[in-house]
Amino acid sequence: MLPFIRSDLNQIRAYTPHPSGDDGKPVTAAITLDRLDTNESPFDLPVELKEKLAWTYQQLIESNRYPDGGHEALKQAIAEYVNESAGINPTAFTPANISVGNGSDELIRSLLIATCLGGEGSILVAHPTFSMYAILAQTLGIPVVQVQREANFEIDLAAAQLAIEQTQAPAIRVVFVVHPNSPTGNALTSSELEWLRNLPEEILVVIDEAYFEFSQTSVVRELLQQPNWVVLRTFSKAFRLAAHRVGYAIAHPHLIAALEKIRLPYNLPSFSAAAALVALQQRQLLLESVPQLLAERAKLIYALKQHPALQVWDSAANFIYLQLKATDFKAGAQDSLGNLTQQLKANGTLVRQISGGLRITVGSPEENLRTLNRLQAALNKRDEGREASKKPSL
Repeated sequence: MLPFIRSDLNQIRAYTPHPSGDDGKPVTAAITLDRLDTNESPFDLPVELKEKLAWTYQQLIESNRYPDGGHEALKQAIAEYVNESAGINPTAFTPANISVGNGSDELIRSLLIATCLGGEGSILVAHPTFSMYAILAQTLGIPVVQVQREANFEIDLAAAQLAIEQTQAPAIRVVFVVHPNSPTGNALTSSELEWLRNLPEEILVVIDEAYFEFSQTSVVRELLQQPNWVVLRTFSKAFRLAAHRVGYAIAHPHLIAALEKIRLPYNLPSFSAAAALVALQQRQLLLESVPQLLAERAKLIYALKQHPALQVWDSAANFIYLQLKATDFKAGAQDSLGNLTQQLKANGTLVRQISGGLRITVGSPEENLRTLNRLQAALNKRDEGREASKKPSL
């Protein structure tokens, strides 16, 4: 390692994106590749919206000029959407309640800088969950306190409360939760929400609602009474703008003002801001895909639950989490899961192997059918190999 690089960076594992997967092995080019490992929408923007964006780029965006650094038009449109989707007063949230980031990752990093940097705090996460909370904290030298989840993936609230009470120097200042959680797909329960409501006001509660449009369950109304809460959302999932990297935070104006101090100038490219504006203007059209994906999710869960080797959980998001059943989790179980992942990949389906299971994005009907067939073939091959190993050699 170079002598001027922080020594603790050796201990941090970088986030691994698709399409190469964790091992870097390529996928055969001739195979239809189904990218079901990053929870994107399987549907691109409609052609007419791409044409509108092309016109916007040609006629309205000056490439030699910096973007709108204040994002005022976009913040106004987001605030209107937040109020509308929550069914509340059209002026309940205003641009003063909104901060826009280059993806939610930038906002997570800004929240960490605003709260914990310089030895002023630690963060609490419940494992398994979205890995970037811990990764970004570690890159900033912020301690990460982890508690486990129960068998149903609810947070171990007793352990979490004990961590809050006992963690010292620096004390826990931020709690991160996903609603619904990734990779497990479960929404926050009433007991989890009540615990969050009762946390002291000096602890910031970050509730990541990246999958809100699929769960239709939100805590955004509670922000009006909870100044120590912030909700994160993204345009990368239901709005089909993963390539544009636009996320936003909804919070008390004082917290938003702090984030604006930290935000890099001109952090959102003009074209990304334009795409988010168009998406909000055409949200009825874009969100028409959500009911179809929910129907596909139900079909996938039902089909996967029929297989005796799989433990499949219900999901409130646009993905499904499954594990090999307990009888498979003995010696070599992780290898078995890895082999299953690699066989799916070799046949053209990318899934995310994480926390002892597989997270599979709900794709198009065609992708989902291929996934079911490929998974069944891989499991059959595994079972045949087991039977062959049982036969005595001659």
